[in-house]
Amino acid sequence: MSLMTRVTGTKEVPLTDRLAALREALEVADGRLEVPETGRARTLLAKAGAREALGDATVVALAGATGSGKSTLFNALSGSDISSPGVRRPTTGVAHATVWPRRDGASADRLLDWLEVPRRHVQTDPDPALEGLVLLDLPDHDSTRLENRLEVDRLVELVDVLVWVLDPQKYADAAVHDRYLAPHAGHAGVLLVVLNQVDRLEPTTADSVCADLRRLLDSEGLAGTPLVPVSARTGQGLPALHAELARRVSARKAATERLTADVRAAASGLQEHCGDSGAELARGERQALTSALSDAAGVPAVARAVERSARRDGVAHTGWPLLRWTGKLRPDPLRRLHVGDAASRTSLPPASPAQQAAVSSALRRARDSAGHGLPQAWRDDLRRTVELSQERLGDRLDRAVAGTDLGPDRTPVWQRLVGGLQWLLVLTALVGALWLLGLVALAYLQLDDVLPLPRVEGIPLPTLLLVGGLLAGLLLALLVRPLVRASARRRRRRAERRLRAAVEQVTSDEVLTPLARAREDHDRYCSAVARAAA
Repeated sequence: MSLMTRVTGTKEVPLTDRLAALREALEVADGRLEVPETGRARTLLAKAGAREALGDATVVALAGATGSGKSTLFNALSGSDISSPGVRRPTTGVAHATVWPRRDGASADRLLDWLEVPRRHVQTDPDPALEGLVLLDLPDHDSTRLENRLEVDRLVELVDVLVWVLDPQKYADAAVHDRYLAPHAGHAGVLLVVLNQVDRLEPTTADSVCADLRRLLDSEGLAGTPLVPVSARTGQGLPALHAELARRVSARKAATERLTADVRAAASGLQEHCGDSGAELARGERQALTSALSDAAGVPAVARAVERSARRDGVAHTGWPLLRWTGKLRPDPLRRLHVGDAASRTSLPPASPAQQAAVSSALRRARDSAGHGLPQAWRDDLRRTVELSQERLGDRLDRAVAGTDLGPDRTPVWQRLVGGLQWLLVLTALVGALWLLGLVALAYLQLDDVLPLPRVEGIPLPTLLLVGGLLAGLLLALLVRPLVRASARRRRRRAERRLRAAVEQVTSDEVLTPLARAREDHDRYCSAVARAAA
C-alpha cells in the first residue's frame, strides 16, 4: 500500500490531495511571499516525495534526555545490547537502528541511507507483529555536544513515530516540553510518551507522577498522545508499549499520518498570511485614478489642441476667402503634438510635479484599497506590483495617447456649403469689379454712353455686386464663427472621451488588472492552504 493514501475515513482529505494543495499554494506564493513558512513547506514537499519512494516501513524513534533510560529501553525492545546506556554523560553520539525485516525481503537500507543512520542491526528472529519496524535510538537531546542536538532535531523531522522517553525526575523538564512536545501539538497522533523507570517509585507515587504528566500533556494540546509507564530494567509495561508499536506497524500508515500532521502544521503556518477576500475598487477610486493618469498623460492639452485645430480648419473653410491665407501662417496645433500615429511618440511636455504627485496619490489609494484586509506580506506584494506598473505607465500612456483615433477628420457638410457660398460671393464681387473695370475702360474710350448702366434703387449694379459680395462674405464669416466654435467644442469632447477611454484601458492593463490578479492569487493561495489544512 502506498503511504500516499489516507483511508481512515470517508471525510478525511487524502494526503495526495493535501500535498497537491500545498504545492499549489507554494506555486502561487512563489515570488510573492518571502517568509520562513514557505521555505519549511517546500522542505516538507521534498521530504514527502522522498519518503513515498522509500516504501511503507514504520520508522519509530526513541528520544530523551541523558539518564532517562532511552538506550536501555531501546535494547529491551531490540532484544539485545545494541546501544550503550549512560547515566552521567551522553553516550549515544550517533543514531542506532534495529530493523525488523519484512517477509517479502524488502530491505530498509535505502530508508536508513536517507535517514543517514550509520549503525544498523537487523533482527535475525524477528517478531511477526513488528514486521517492517525500524526502531531508532537518537542521541540525547540535552547533549553538551552541539552536533548531537542538531542530529536529534534533524531526525525528529523525518521519522514516522516519535517516542519521548521521560524519567520520574525530569518528566516536567521545560527543555523537552517547550522545545519538542508542545510545538508538536498538531502531531499528537504520531507521538508516544513513555514514563520510564517507574520501578523506582512506589505504586501510589508512580500513579501520581503519571497523572501529573498526563495533565501537563493535555495542557499542551497532546490529549491524543498515549502515555505508557514502563520500566526498561524490569520489563514492567513493556508489553503495553510493544502492543502500541505493533498496532502502528500493522496499520502501515504511520508515515502517512506523520506526513498528514506535517502538512497540517505547514498549512497552519501559511494560513497566518491569509486575509479577507477583497472587493473590486470602488467606482470613485477608479475614476480618480483614471483622471489623475489622464492629466499626467496630457489628455487636457491634446483635447485643447483638437479644439484649436478644429476651429482653425473651420475658419479656413468658412472664413472670408480673401483672408483665409493668413490662417496658414499658424501651424496646426494638433500636428505639432504628433497625436494619431500609433508608431510615434507625442511631443507633449512631461508631467508636472503636481501631476506626478496626484498620480502617486491615486495609485497609493488604489493599492491600499486593493490590500484592505490582507496581511503585510500580500500588501508588500501589492506595493511591488504598483511600483512595477508605475515604471511602465509613462511610456504606455504616451503611446496610448499618440495612437488614439481622435475621430474622422472630415469637413462637416454645413461648412462645405458655407465655403461654397463664400466663393459664390467672391465670384459675385469679382463680376462687379470686372464690370466696373469695363466701365472705366469704356469711359476712357468715350464709349460710356453706348451701353446703359443698370441700377438698383439708384445704385449701379456693378457697384452693388462688388460691395455686396465683399460685405456679404465678411458678414457670413462673422455669423458662422460661433457655429465653428461650437463644432470645435463638440469635436474636443469626442476626442477627450476617446483619449480617456485609451487611458482607462492602460489603467486597467497596467494597474487594475495586476492588482485584481494579486487579490485573486491571494484568494487562490488561501483556498489551497485551507484544503491542505482541512
